Amino acid sequence: MSKASGGLRGALGLAVCGAAGVAHAQSNVSLYGQVDAWVGAAKAPCGERAWTQGGGGMSTSYWGMKGSEDLGDGLKAIFTLEDFFLPQRGTYGRFTGDSFFSRNAYVGLQSNTLGTITMGRLTTSYFVSTILFNPFVDSYTFSPMVYHTFLGLAGQGIVGDSGWSNAVMYATPDYKGLGASVSYAFGNKAGETGQNKWRAAAMYFHGPFAATLAYQQVKFDTTPDDMAGIAGFRNQQALQAGMTYDFRVVKLFGQYQYIKNTITGGNLTSNGGQLGVSVPLGGGNAAIDQRQFDVLGRRGARQQVVALEDEADMQVAQGGAAAPVETAGIHAHEGIGAGAGRVEAADDVHQRGFAYVGIPYQCHTNKFTTVFPLDECLFVNFRKTAAQ
Repeated sequence: MSKASGGLRGALGLAVCGAAGVAHAQSNVSLYGQVDAWVGAAKAPCGERAWTQGGGGMSTSYWGMKGSEDLGDGLKAIFTLEDFFLPQRGTYGRFTGDSFFSRNAYVGLQSNTLGTITMGRLTTSYFVSTILFNPFVDSYTFSPMVYHTFLGLAGQGIVGDSGWSNAVMYATPDYKGLGASVSYAFGNKAGETGQNKWRAAAMYFHGPFAATLAYQQVKFDTTPDDMAGIAGFRNQQALQAGMTYDFRVVKLFGQYQYIKNTITGGNLTSNGGQLGVSVPLGGGNAAIDQRQFDVLGRRGARQQVVALEDEADMQVAQGGAAAPVETAGIHAHEGIGAGAGRVEAADDVHQRGFAYVGIPYQCHTNKFTTVFPLDECLFVNFRKTAAQ
């Protein structure tokens, strides 16, 4: 972790043909990130076992920089630039062809009393809702909820990625644990003003209890009229609700999700939920997560994964205090409102190492690809975190 102070100039244009002036005040810039790599053997359903070294077992590796400049009267100009990368190959992005700052790239204004407005490429509040209310947080490898929501095929999962480009978002200040946000993404194509994306979400945190409600509607995937890879696709609506309760000896997780794809010639709907628990075990936690998934009334495979988590405390002291942890790297104003910075559901995900064990189950095949890709597998994950 490195941190530098220097001149930062923030500007946010909020009117057509208008521009904000440059302010001169106290400013700071931070450099941060995390590296997640794992080694193990994986066997996909109906496939062969493969030994591999990969990245992003529990969370996708990334690095970033952010800064703020105090404009006075509780107002700040802010910016964030964050890049995913694959440590096993040393390449940027989550996959070949991914943009460089695909995690976040935005500027904004933040007020202590009025909330925060940002614009650029923004992590969606729907993604944040998904990861904070399941015991495996933002793991694309071990979380059935994350896997089905963001990697589901042919409309089973979310259309439009976990981050939206050309977006504007407003997030409220925290009010006694309650925070909310609303955002809109432009298609940026002449004559296609109806091609857009929008979302809204609210989260509440009070003592051991937390809850979320998130909704989004999208009309394209990456560019207007691309039909999201589904013939006849017109739009998708998605709704998700989640709750957690921490009894200290055990933490309970629950989520429900409904997705409706409006398609010419016949709609496609899916709904499902997950129940999970996390139990303190030694210096870490044991977690279990099970999800039921239904598509058009067809019952998909029931997924279950168990993980043994070995926590390694890697907090870095700053001024005699532990460095603040930002849950899954999501800042308080990124998609979930100010209250989200307090969430404990992610269990300081940036600051742990893990060992994983997958439970064997039968191979399933049906019309839809709904099976979680873990079968008789063992994963060991080594993480080195650059704390902020």
